[in-house]
Amino acid sequence: MKKAVYPGTFDPLTIGHLDLIKRASRIVDQLHIVVADNYKKIPTFTTDERIEMIKLVTKDINNVVVSSTEDLVVRYATDNDIDLMIRGLRNIQDYENEYALYQFNRNINRHIETLILFPSSKNHFVSSSAIKELVIHHADISPYVPKEIIKMVQQKLKPKQD
Repeated sequence: MKKAVYPGTFDPLTIGHLDLIKRASRIVDQLHIVVADNYKKIPTFTTDERIEMIKLVTKDINNVVVSSTEDLVVRYATDNDIDLMIRGLRNIQDYENEYALYQFNRNINRHIETLILFPSSKNHFVSSSAIKELVIHHADISPYVPKEIIKMVQQKLKPKQD
């Protein structure tokens, strides 16, 4: 059985993430979507909320496993007999970060390969940070967030009333 891991912060999940999930799920037998926090980011949504959002929008994809880790993703992969890591690449900044991460992962476990997927042209600029800013400024996020979780995202991020 060919398994892959697609890690991310998913804070919140975007249609760009979902696009990669759908595409990756077609090339492996089992796709582990792993909520993994980035020490550089302070998440808005709890790990449980992010897992809930992912499960909600992937409920029709039969070969998806949704989980989280507080450890290195490469160790999660090793512990779950996964030898393929899926990563998304939108721009040159992503490339620089992903290339460095790839090198660290290779040094930890040289048996885990990294497969880069590029977003579709309509998703290459979508980011979780941009989604948050749009909600704060009362802009429409429906083109960028799966419809199943729009209300959850808006509710969590809506500006507090004085």
